[in-house]
Amino acid sequence: MNIQLLAQFVVIFAAFFLLVNMSAVLVLAERKVMGFMQQRYGPYLVGPHGMLQTAADAIKLLFKEAIFPAAADKFLFTLAPCLVVLGAFLSFVVIPFGSRLQTADLNVGVFYVVAVSSLSTVGLIMAGWASNNKYALFGAMRSAAQIVSYEIPAVMSLVVVVMMVGSLSLKDIVDAQQGGLPYWLLWRYFPLNVILFLVFFTASLAECNRAPFDIPEAESELVAGFHTEYSGFFFAMFFMAEYTEMVVISAVASVLFLGGYYAPIPALQSLGPVGLGPFWLLGKALFLVFVMMWLRWTLPRLRVDQLMHVAWKVLLPISMTLVVLVGFLILRWPHGFVLDRYVGWPIVIALFVALIVGATRARVWHRQRLKQIAA
Repeated sequence: MNIQLLAQFVVIFAAFFLLVNMSAVLVLAERKVMGFMQQRYGPYLVGPHGMLQTAADAIKLLFKEAIFPAAADKFLFTLAPCLVVLGAFLSFVVIPFGSRLQTADLNVGVFYVVAVSSLSTVGLIMAGWASNNKYALFGAMRSAAQIVSYEIPAVMSLVVVVMMVGSLSLKDIVDAQQGGLPYWLLWRYFPLNVILFLVFFTASLAECNRAPFDIPEAESELVAGFHTEYSGFFFAMFFMAEYTEMVVISAVASVLFLGGYYAPIPALQSLGPVGLGPFWLLGKALFLVFVMMWLRWTLPRLRVDQLMHVAWKVLLPISMTLVVLVGFLILRWPHGFVLDRYVGWPIVIALFVALIVGATRARVWHRQRLKQIAA
């Protein structure tokens, strides 16, 4: 029992240390990605290739004075960023990094992730109300409306996964994907799982206020939104929570749809749970984080009416239809549509080639557009 408690403590400490430092690394990575996509240098002065710029920004924020508005509720004003960070960190308790590398394998793991992620909504509303600033409160209410709206299709997507696996445990969901990425996404009710993944990922983008769904932080409209009155370390906590939520969402999406700690190719499956499980999961999660950054610096921000239209009239009907359709398919074909591997792998290769060609064409079009603007 003592060894088990020690192992759990080590996993918790490693996950906490990784998340705190990964937030700083992701800030630097996003600025580099932004510079690359916009044909700029990005950070390059502080440290070699600008690698110490984020560390310098963190030290600056730590030593800046925390200013409290005169009419603010200081207790709630201080508690709000703590709740937001806590909601982001608690989700990692049930994330399986390997077959035997998990802090707690709860039989209600999916429900736990949904529950603790809702703490961030409470923190955002608390931050806007405690600031005693009408603009901050307005931003907090818009943020809460957005998160609650997009949480419904995201949860409906989780329901479909639970229906297919028959368990709320995240480890059981990962073990159901031992056949590799082609089996889960392509050979089991293809193409419904692909649509399901896109619905969940899109809704998750809106839940963590990432572009093009970053209405709550629209500087031109809300003067920075719910954290208008925050400065110094408290502002840094909101910033850290946003990037931590990106990692959490990417890790959960990897567990639910991309095989988690298993290798994406069946030939490498024996390496996954043995020693490379955490690296497989981390690699998939970081790839999804890159996609989030890619979307931020590619797509324009949506208006409020457009944002709600996507949630209630696009994603919600699709997710509800998937629940009914997959439920019928599970009753009729409980093991899925098992396609022949000679048919499945060409589909995988075709999708990969289409992704590369589309990304290349998008970059060429972006360069041509920049030249037209400059001319």
